[in-house]
Amino acid sequence: MIRAIVNADAKWGIGKNNSLLFHLPADMKFFRETTSGKTVVMGGNTLRSFPGGKPLKNRVNIVLSRSQVRDDCIVVRTLDGLFAELKKRPDEEIYVIGGGEIYRALLPFCAEVLVTKVEADGGADTFFPDLDKDPAFALKKEGERVEDNGYFIRFVTYENLAVRPL
Repeated sequence: MIRAIVNADAKWGIGKNNSLLFHLPADMKFFRETTSGKTVVMGGNTLRSFPGGKPLKNRVNIVLSRSQVRDDCIVVRTLDGLFAELKKRPDEEIYVIGGGEIYRALLPFCAEVLVTKVEADGGADTFFPDLDKDPAFALKKEGERVEDNGYFIRFVTYENLAVRPL
């Protein structure tokens, strides 16, 4: 199953200057626990944004990048190449983790989207599609409002009512 996992502000902003908008320990813990041991899919800029530009530990990292050459993760050059790689993994849990272009390209193929909604405006320059306005997505589960590092957040799950096959 393919899922997206994202942290979004009140305007569905997800990043600014190739960085996260907020430092949220509870969200980072949720991300780490949810994706550990799984396959993660990202774009080249997302990989570059990680500490030292290194892939995430304890995960299979698949990166869509036209320019990067690496031996510490699986690099694909095109969306078709990415789809071919994902088709090799029909029984794996796959998480799309960013950035904006990757989310937009793969969202139709994601059965669920796990969103950490932050009740703030992070001044983003990169946005996630507003799932509340997308008729293909329905709110499936909404967690309690909790405080994390000075911000109020909620863990929310959306279900894709019209998942496209790869």
